[in-house]
Amino acid sequence: MNPNDVSIIGHSLGGYTALAAAGGEPTSFPHESSDGQPQHIEVIPDSRIQSLVLLAPASVWFQSEEALRMVDIPILMLDAEKDPYTPAFHAQIIMNGVADRNKVQYRTVQNAGHFSFLSPFPPSMSSPSFLPSQDPPGFDRIQFHKELCAEITSFLKR
Repeated sequence: MNPNDVSIIGHSLGGYTALAAAGGEPTSFPHESSDGQPQHIEVIPDSRIQSLVLLAPASVWFQSEEALRMVDIPILMLDAEKDPYTPAFHAQIIMNGVADRNKVQYRTVQNAGHFSFLSPFPPSMSSPSFLPSQDPPGFDRIQFHKELCAEITSFLKR
């Protein structure tokens, strides 16, 4: 293991965290700051981060033109076709903002929902009232995770 070759895998707000740690410069929304004005969110980037895996990443805090210009590393980014929480425009913010969009492998997982990236839950936890355990009709989370594991492993071994 090389301590200077770190990869981060982040889902949803974990994707935000990964981008910030890799050099992204987030800005708060007016309702998130005490004075009602957008504020730069101070994050110290970690130069050991050499790649990112972003799963349905939340990226709205990186909308300013220069917010992702310092993120210049390989990225595997997947979003979900049926995601009401981080729809496709979140991925577009990243594609349009990073230093080199050619370093981004991006695809949309068909029929997946926002929570489809979470590991399958045991039957005792799977319930319509527990949204993270639910997927769009016809989506096979168990099969998807076999494929997802292989895809991430292949990317990280590059």
